[in-house]
Amino acid sequence: MLSKGRGIIFFGTPKFAVPTLQALIESGENILLVITQPDKPKGRGKAVQPTEIKQFALEKGLTVIQPDKIKEETLIKKLKDLNPEFAVVVAYGKILPKELLDIPSRGCINLHASLLPKYRGAAPIQWALIRGEKTTGVTTMLIDEGLDTGPILMQREINIDKEDNALTLSEKLSQMGAKLVIETLNNLRKGLIAPTPQQGQSSYAPQLKKEDGRIDWQKRAEEIFNLIRGTYPWPCAYCFLKNERIKIIKAEVLPGNAIPGLIVKAKNELIVGTAEGLLKIIQLQPEGKKVMNAKEFIAGRKINEGMDSFS
Repeated sequence: MLSKGRGIIFFGTPKFAVPTLQALIESGENILLVITQPDKPKGRGKAVQPTEIKQFALEKGLTVIQPDKIKEETLIKKLKDLNPEFAVVVAYGKILPKELLDIPSRGCINLHASLLPKYRGAAPIQWALIRGEKTTGVTTMLIDEGLDTGPILMQREINIDKEDNALTLSEKLSQMGAKLVIETLNNLRKGLIAPTPQQGQSSYAPQLKKEDGRIDWQKRAEEIFNLIRGTYPWPCAYCFLKNERIKIIKAEVLPGNAIPGLIVKAKNELIVGTAEGLLKIIQLQPEGKKVMNAKEFIAGRKINEGMDSFS
């Protein structure tokens, strides 16, 4: 049975959304309904897997639905009948239509993993890393009909560590964002904050494609390093050596100069030339193999220093 009365409808799909739903439950919010994307096949075996939010919500005894279309009349009617105070949206994956945005009495709140208006779109964490940002953060906003264009409620900033990749930064921001959502709801109810129109230069962070991970050795070592961080764990930065596709998992920027792509050292460590600086490859993964360190990779191949090149 669906709960009725004052409460929250939660929209979310991936692991990033789980800490917020958990925080809402722990803070005593009445979760009327959880809406998540339909289950999809994952992994090598392509077995159908539930979304992380579905799995977590069911474990907590919450009601979960997975509509194929968010504009279904029956869904809109069901949500109106619930008479929610708020909708909270965290990485749901679809733009909500106006008829749905109008249902909660106090609006639809979105948690976005950037300092809006920078990095609007589906992959803000990844693109912030790829573009070499030193700081990022989380934003709560009231959703309007645009793509992450609604007025801002609250923001929190965080420094990006040199060791961060999309996986580790996502975990940090998901925890920070969960706390910010609770703070936002509390402050809205107390009348302590008001929506503020977004100001400043906007930028866009589109969904990553597999080909976005292709390494261009004609770029600077720092740029390649950032690509490696921003595309892990998906789609991963990759290149080719003698027609073998290789994912680069972890690397380090070194001073020096060499022909872009040229392997300048392949004894115990693997160092490659770029347009500016050198890239020391620490971890990599040949196609169909496990992740290995550079020494293990070198041991299984005949690599000619100063002759062989990554492409």
